[in-house]
Order: sequence, then C-alpha cells, then structure tokens
Amino acid sequence: MTAFKTDRTASNMCGFTLMNNQVGAVIAEVLRPLENVTVSPLPSMIRVDATGRFDLVYAEVDEAAGEEEGWFDAAEFEENMSTHYGRMIHEDDRTIMFANPEDAAEYIGFDLQAR
Repeated sequence: MTAFKTDRTASNMCGFTLMNNQVGAVIAEVLRPLENVTVSPLPSMIRVDATGRFDLVYAEVDEAAGEEEGWFDAAEFEENMSTHYGRMIHEDDRTIMFANPEDAAEYIGFDLQAR
C-alpha cells in the first residue's frame, strides 16, 4: 500500500517559472498585482502560478523595464522562462496562459464539438 494516490480532478491552475534575473524580476513585478496570480521568488527562479487565465501584456513589461515599446516580445519571454504548465498562447502583444485547454479553443482553432 502506498501513501500516494492519483487525483485526476482539474486544478484550474496555470503558470510558469522564470529565470531569477532582471528581466524575470520585471515580469514578476508586472504580474504580481493581478488578483488570481501568485508570485514566489526562489533562489534560482521565480515561480508564477495563477487560477484560470492571465495575460502577460508586453507593453506593460516595456514600461516597467523602462524600455521603448516593442522591446519585450514572445522571444524575450521564452528566453527568460524555463517551463510552464497549462495552455500558453502567444499573440503579437501578449502571452495568454489558460488553466483549461477548452478556454483556449478559440485561439488555437480547436473545435469543441464532437464529430
């Protein structure tokens, strides 16, 4: 008998880990005020967890970093992120994280209707 058991219920959580560097700290600073987001600084990384959905708006990161508009983008984000869970969608002006894949269906062209 084991103390561990499987729990297949949905967590309704999504998130990612960031490098604990200047860019990661700015991303965390931008996301920290969101009601459904928890930012946990750790020695070698910054963990960002959320309930449901959240958007990382690139212009907000540009402003918080004191950089010109267009400095922060999906490539810069990917360079500073090490792993994620949930569905991640990159748009031109933001990255959207979804806890439930069904909520991302319209963004990825996934038809939820059974055929």
